[in-house]
Amino acid sequence: MAQAARSPHGVLSLLDTDGKPHPVENTFAAATLVLGVVAFVTAMFHHLHLVSSWTGLVGVLTGAWGQFISATTAERFVLIIGLGASAMGLFLGMAHGGLFGGVLG
Repeated sequence: MAQAARSPHGVLSLLDTDGKPHPVENTFAAATLVLGVVAFVTAMFHHLHLVSSWTGLVGVLTGAWGQFISATTAERFVLIIGLGASAMGLFLGMAHGGLFGGVLG
């Protein structure tokens, strides 16, 4: 019964619902969630459109790749939340000035 007494080794291990470690997949899920939160929060301010659009774009790309390689339902749940927030940040950032608005040309 040694395996029953084993404790998880971190916060991201909560996503390992199948009992196997998935460090790469968990990192993609966490990165997508963080990028999504940053993109969503900065999209509320018009003058931060560069931050929100770029973090939203990177969040959508990392979330898409994370969905492709995800192994558990918990990882996919976190990825979808991060993808939604990243997409909202990207869309609002594009509406407020875009990826290069005011910087180039």
